Amino acid sequence: MAKERFKLHQELQKKDNSANHEKVLEDVKEKLEKERTMKVSIKEGAASSVMSGLTGDYITPFALILKANNAQIGFLTSIPGLLSPIAQIFGSKIIEKYSRNKIIFVFVVLQALMWLPMALLTLFFWKNMFVEYLPLILIVFYTLLSILGSIAGPAWFSLLGDIVPERIRGKYFGKRNKICGTITLISTFTASFLLDYFKTKGLILLGFSILFTVATIFRLISAFYFKKHYEPKLNLNNDYYFSFIQFIKKALFNNYGRFTIFVAIFYIGVTFAGPFFSVYMLKNLGFSFKTYMIVNVSASIFSLLFMPIWGKLSDKYGNRELIKIGAILVGIMPILWIVSPNPIFLILVPQLLSGIGWAAFNLGAGNFIYDIVTRERRAICVAYYNVVVGVGVFIGSIAGGLVAQYASIGFMNKFLFIFVLSGIFRLLAGFIMIPLIKEVRNVEKPRQNLLFYLKDINPEKELGEMYMGVQNGISNGLKRIKKIVK
Repeated sequence: MAKERFKLHQELQKKDNSANHEKVLEDVKEKLEKERTMKVSIKEGAASSVMSGLTGDYITPFALILKANNAQIGFLTSIPGLLSPIAQIFGSKIIEKYSRNKIIFVFVVLQALMWLPMALLTLFFWKNMFVEYLPLILIVFYTLLSILGSIAGPAWFSLLGDIVPERIRGKYFGKRNKICGTITLISTFTASFLLDYFKTKGLILLGFSILFTVATIFRLISAFYFKKHYEPKLNLNNDYYFSFIQFIKKALFNNYGRFTIFVAIFYIGVTFAGPFFSVYMLKNLGFSFKTYMIVNVSASIFSLLFMPIWGKLSDKYGNRELIKIGAILVGIMPILWIVSPNPIFLILVPQLLSGIGWAAFNLGAGNFIYDIVTRERRAICVAYYNVVVGVGVFIGSIAGGLVAQYASIGFMNKFLFIFVLSGIFRLLAGFIMIPLIKEVRNVEKPRQNLLFYLKDINPEKELGEMYMGVQNGISNGLKRIKKIVK
């Protein structure tokens, strides 16, 4: 009897050891797959960044070429800004039925193809066909492009959250953002020189057609890389879901809800002026595409430079503090446009504050969502957040467009008046709402004065890291573009 028990014990132990061995192998395999996918995701982001760089800052100039008025420029931001986040609710629900990789691949391909009909609009304008309707057609296709990309958004956010370990999330996304940001800048400058060249030849429409066609190709390459992503299994509990109405009803009574409301209100102020900086520079100041792009891109360069600094301060003082600092700097920025139209001043003062401020705000807001939302509800919470913020974008852009089109301002330039109102609204939103938001993590007590944060910065060390970061970013960015083209 004792021998039988001993044999049984040995057999059970062998089975346990075998099961443990298999589990260890599965864990190692999953870890290797995640590491591979993290590398693939950087390649995907690089391809997507080429599309963003070639088109992101040129939709408004393209609309102006098609003779869009100020109200239509506002609609170009407001309508996609409202409908795209609503589409994310659909995107978060279909995760229940389809794999996240499949959702991302299908809708990214469809999004890529939307650039082609926009490229064809140049032909209709050249042939003088349906000219008065072309701005409206552009709004329709640009809205469809935004909606299709947004449907893929929750699946992408959820998938990357599962792929990237929490302990290295900041470091990884910092590296990914640096490479993607550098490629975006290179692509944006390339596009500006291309458009200026074709403009001097009287072929500006051909220049836009080329940009949109190349953007299609690189977004399709991006979709191809999504096919290579590893997808961990996602088990959704029955109680993970809650309706948008439930979210709205409880928004004022929970931290995430108040944070969402604040960002929505803040974006009313942001988009009230956002679409019209381009109009002001190109129409009122008469900037060339190169000058326009240098001023525009300068803020992105400053963001890339200061992102590592904000990452360190985020770890030390929390994401709420970054959001507060960003809101103040981004609020002051548009008001400073009234001081001087000189491009050097615009780059070194308002755009500098814009780049530093948006780096802090976006990093703080993105990490705050990761901190406060559970894995199962990540996709749906991001979708609801974007819907509420989208309403703010819609209200702000519509209001700004109507003021720009119909208001009569006699005492100052109409666009500068819009910029000042925008800045005041942003500052008021932060002053009223940020005290209602609580930090999620245990961090050091924030400093009383913004200038005191300079004590946390070692200028020599930070400038050295910035220099190396930019140098490596440009080098890696060019390598990625070469590999993608090959």
